[in-house]
Amino acid sequence: MPKTTLRFIRNLLLLLSLVLICHLLILHFLKKPLFGNLLVHAYWVNYLLAAIIFWIIDRYKTRQKSALGFMFMAGSFLKFAVFFIIFYPVYKSDGNVVTEEFSTFFIPYVCCLIYETYSASKILNQL
Repeated sequence: MPKTTLRFIRNLLLLLSLVLICHLLILHFLKKPLFGNLLVHAYWVNYLLAAIIFWIIDRYKTRQKSALGFMFMAGSFLKFAVFFIIFYPVYKSDGNVVTEEFSTFFIPYVCCLIYETYSASKILNQL
């Protein structure tokens, strides 16, 4: 596995760990259930998908330069598909998606997306 991918995986794990701790602290102060709404699953799924997407982009950066943007967009589509297939039915099971449920998936998604975009742009700028 390329060094850039390993660095990305390590840094993303550290970032999401810090965000998860902050997320748990906020839930604690708001007196909300700490591990409800598939919280840990949302962080792991976003982490794994971002790592796989970045690995694909890093692997094909020289062979498929023109398709890297499409790969990145396909990865984002995959994340949304996973949300609507796995998480949304659970959140919608009571007939209402509340803020805690939405933020449980959206917070790690945004953190991964921002870091993924930053890291991918560094790769593309080196080409």
